[in-house]
Amino acid sequence: MFPHTFAREYLMRHTSADDVVLDPFSGRGTTLLESLLLNRQAVALDINPVAACVTGAKAHVPALAKIEARLNLLEQEYKTVSSHELDVERHALPAFFRHAFQFRTLRELLFVRHKVDWRGDDVDRFIAALVLGSLHGETDKSSSCFSNQMPRTISTKPDYSIRYWAKHGLRPPRRRVFDILKDRARYRLEQGRPTCDGFVVEANVRDASVSLQKWQGRVRAVITSPPYLDVTNFEEDQWLRLWFLGGLPRPTYGLVSKDARYNNREAYWTFLAEAWRGIAGLLDKKAIIICRIGGNKQSIDALANGLLWTLRSAIPNTELLHGPVVSSPRQRQTDSFRPGTKGCGFEADFVFNTN
Repeated sequence: MFPHTFAREYLMRHTSADDVVLDPFSGRGTTLLESLLLNRQAVALDINPVAACVTGAKAHVPALAKIEARLNLLEQEYKTVSSHELDVERHALPAFFRHAFQFRTLRELLFVRHKVDWRGDDVDRFIAALVLGSLHGETDKSSSCFSNQMPRTISTKPDYSIRYWAKHGLRPPRRRVFDILKDRARYRLEQGRPTCDGFVVEANVRDASVSLQKWQGRVRAVITSPPYLDVTNFEEDQWLRLWFLGGLPRPTYGLVSKDARYNNREAYWTFLAEAWRGIAGLLDKKAIIICRIGGNKQSIDALANGLLWTLRSAIPNTELLHGPVVSSPRQRQTDSFRPGTKGCGFEADFVFNTN
């Protein structure tokens, strides 16, 4: 994970206007958005529906008037729907949801969840991304979070969450979903939007050369941050956002991604080697790969050696141009909810030349 300043610095240093820039682990879409703002051609993919939705919303940003019109239409339609129908669905959900969301707030979320076509419509995708940004968070610090007190970055487990709320006497606040979404849309677009669009696919990185066939041999720079070993599992940590996008109302494992890359070192490096092979055909002859990678139970040398080995297994002439530049991640939000949890011990940045 990296801030927009990380992507912008390397874009300015290693790319020019109209170059094709790829992020094969798009996450929050930071590389894509910064590339568009700097007039680069931006291409991204991710197997995670949450990442595909958020990155896609940044790749195709609708006009504010269209977003507001769609939200007004949804709000008017919501007023005509029987609350009984929504309450039947609400009560059918696991107990977590009744503790996490005030009942009227949950009704509105359920309605929006059913109505938005986030995979097929740019405006709906942008609205869905806004919901994901407000779906849960630190309610005591922000009036834009829909949920009871939770971290903003990850979805805590249902049973743990219920115990935490009971212990601290916390109840979910009433949030007016449509009003908050309109406010967030205005806030997001008050500085304008990119003048060009990017291209995003929801796909396995191993299949990148097929999914992004139009860009074969055209990618000038890869700026990315692969999943970290033994640190996070998006399917587990983003389960509530995955639910909103059409998934199951509980944490799942191996349903979205069947890789054992999160806690098995050998599987992790095998996965990364296969990932680089997946994008190899997209690179031009002088492509640069900028990679931020994190570690918990591995040394910096082990990460550096593993990363270089996986790249050379896919792109034999890869050479380390610069790095590692090591930094410590800022304190994790989850520490406030689960004191003593271990996150990423350090992050290291590398620049590779593929000549």
